[in-house]
Amino acid sequence: MFIVSLTYTTELSEVDQYIEAHVTFLEKYYAAGKFIASGRKVPRTGGVILINAANETEVDSIIKEDPFHIANVANYEVTEFIPTMAAKEFEAIKNCI
Repeated sequence: MFIVSLTYTTELSEVDQYIEAHVTFLEKYYAAGKFIASGRKVPRTGGVILINAANETEVDSIIKEDPFHIANVANYEVTEFIPTMAAKEFEAIKNCI
């Protein structure tokens, strides 16, 4: 599993131009079973996506499709982790790749 932390590199007014396309991108990967959770940082300086991927190469290929990446309005930090404990409601998360 991977945590992808996005940090905006430009004004929110420019980021907002790509929000609709970004949401479509997110929906595509939720439907494919790759995205587990996502959302905005507070304060709104970027976002976070939890990704169920086989390796960092797969994550990089997914990121390259993000309209934020294509428009160069965000930087991405990728962290791999292995979930070994989870709240009862989230036990299935331990079965992710």
